[in-house]
Amino acid sequence: MAESEEELKSLLMRVKEESAKVDLKLNIKKTKIMASGPLTSWQIDGEEMEVVRNFIFLGSKITADRDCSQEIKRRLLLGKKAMANLDSIPKSRDITLPTKVCIVKAMVFPVTMYGCESWTIRKAERRRIEAFELWCWRRLLRVPWTARRSNRSVLEEINPDCSLEGQILEMKLKYFGHLMRRKDSPEKSLMLGPIDGKRRRGRQIMRWLDGVTEAVGVRLSGLWGMVEDRKAWRNVVHGVAMGRT
Repeated sequence: MAESEEELKSLLMRVKEESAKVDLKLNIKKTKIMASGPLTSWQIDGEEMEVVRNFIFLGSKITADRDCSQEIKRRLLLGKKAMANLDSIPKSRDITLPTKVCIVKAMVFPVTMYGCESWTIRKAERRRIEAFELWCWRRLLRVPWTARRSNRSVLEEINPDCSLEGQILEMKLKYFGHLMRRKDSPEKSLMLGPIDGKRRRGRQIMRWLDGVTEAVGVRLSGLWGMVEDRKAWRNVVHGVAMGRT
């Protein structure tokens, strides 16, 4: 990561030089670059490097515009594939319903929630997450899409302890508390540090921190003291998560 093109070129040249010492070569064709600002072409040592607007890093999709909607859609699709692979579970008469629910929570929801601590969830994403969870429960109960059955009746039969959205929010709040208790970390500096320049005209884009303060109902200044007491913060997190059920 670099703050300017010159710094990035310097870092890449250093990687290239150090790799050459152990007979390794930097493959330009497999090396891609992503910039937060306008950048159409980029060269190093006369070789053209591909400029991308998104890429997969450690299993999560990173985009140049910092929009999480693409990653959330991708994770929901992966969750549907995981649920489809368990097609024999809903059909089994030897497995009780509570056990089937536990299987879905252990083998489907973790696939969907991977990396959710960094998500910025808006209303549209909330609706998608809720629709995915109900799709899983209806598939588990083998309720056809033609059946006129309300979502409330499905949830009453499944009786989940906490909704999928609540579990995601719980993981986000736990991660927030972990970051706030750390003294020095790049993640904390990125979350709380100021940004130079002026924002563009129009409505301000929802930030990750906005989702935390909105969920707890307390401003950032009030959250400082709350996270210091681990036991009290766990109770707050649990109460907020259960409130989304």
